[in-house]
Amino acid sequence: MLNHYSVVKIYLKPPPLVVASEKPTLLVAKGVISRMGGAERDLLRRLPHLTNWYQVTVATLSSCNELEKICEINDISLIKPSEPWNPPVSSIGQLLDSTHKSSKLSWLSCHQLIDKMEEFDYFHVVSGDGYLGIIELIPPHKRSHLYLHEPHRGYHEDSLHRDLYGRLKRPKLITRLLLSKGRNNDLRIVKKFASNPNNIVTGNSSYSAQRADTIYGLKCSFLHPCIDRNEYSDTGSAKNPFTTDKNPEYVVTVGVANWAKGSMEAIAMLKGTSITLVHVGGGSQQELTTLQNHANNNNVKLWVSHHLSSPELSALIRDALAVISFAHKEPFGLTPIEAFSIGTPALFVDEGGFRDTIIDQECGRLLPRDDMKQWHEALSQARNPDTRAEWSANGIARIEQLKLSPFEQAQKIHQLLQY
Repeated sequence: MLNHYSVVKIYLKPPPLVVASEKPTLLVAKGVISRMGGAERDLLRRLPHLTNWYQVTVATLSSCNELEKICEINDISLIKPSEPWNPPVSSIGQLLDSTHKSSKLSWLSCHQLIDKMEEFDYFHVVSGDGYLGIIELIPPHKRSHLYLHEPHRGYHEDSLHRDLYGRLKRPKLITRLLLSKGRNNDLRIVKKFASNPNNIVTGNSSYSAQRADTIYGLKCSFLHPCIDRNEYSDTGSAKNPFTTDKNPEYVVTVGVANWAKGSMEAIAMLKGTSITLVHVGGGSQQELTTLQNHANNNNVKLWVSHHLSSPELSALIRDALAVISFAHKEPFGLTPIEAFSIGTPALFVDEGGFRDTIIDQECGRLLPRDDMKQWHEALSQARNPDTRAEWSANGIARIEQLKLSPFEQAQKIHQLLQY
């Protein structure tokens, strides 16, 4: 799976709020950071600000250049295995839950980490592949926070088991049996962690908190991901990677091409509009071929980028008619607030975590999935300069209202750990 874009802005070390010698120690752990999706970008934005209150160490099974630069600049220790870990993808591996077993072995191979587990005062773990192994290793008397972006989609719903057209890739019963061991391990480990009074679990939106209740029986609060307005702004010197001499009207959608991201629906909605779809996130060659054929059949122009830097993505969004998404069961979604920060209209399906950030008709649109007339009317609204200006101002106010800056969100983690 290819990264869709990466953080290139490196946050400088903030002025300390607590003298270094007096700071408690905090281990921040995430299984795979190298993918640089939304959860990873969010974590990297917060890291420098956590050093205001803690001596921070980061542990990961798969690092990346962006993380290592941030750690170097901010005097953050980094622990990783000698060889990066990646989750097994074979059917046999899924049947035996090799993901959990192999990730735990990879964590255990980090002797610098295992030898220091008792020395850390606090733990902040971010969910994703490989995280179950590390939460099993945390001493039970330590104060720990699990940032559960969402219950494991592969284990607890079928959105990742469908092809681009929404058809199940295999019979549901077979998939359920194939993943039963992994699903049972997931349920057991998360519930055990949450039952410890020293531990805290939060979702990343009201929707993901609701899903945690449905799947694990957890009554948890939520902590939204953050946005750095210096990283995504309405000005910048980067060149738009899509600019052409003809400069066609286009909308942007972000995410790996699959059914969960609603890639095919985005194309179908644009049929007859003469608007180009710019798809940032790539996907497998088979899926991209299917996507291109679907675009051709609907007479929609499609431009795909596998990887963009933050400045390039900002320039792309800045010149777009709108940012759109038909994603299914999205736990939060960073793209609405990135669009707010840049000042481009956000047109999103009225589902999932999008409801936490977008207020319909005030800072964008929340639209019924199957009502193409409303989507086309929203595109017309996005063309209106007065509407764009109003939504932009309200979007920035929404970011401030929700306190989504990296410092404010890091401060919330600090408060959770100290409560």
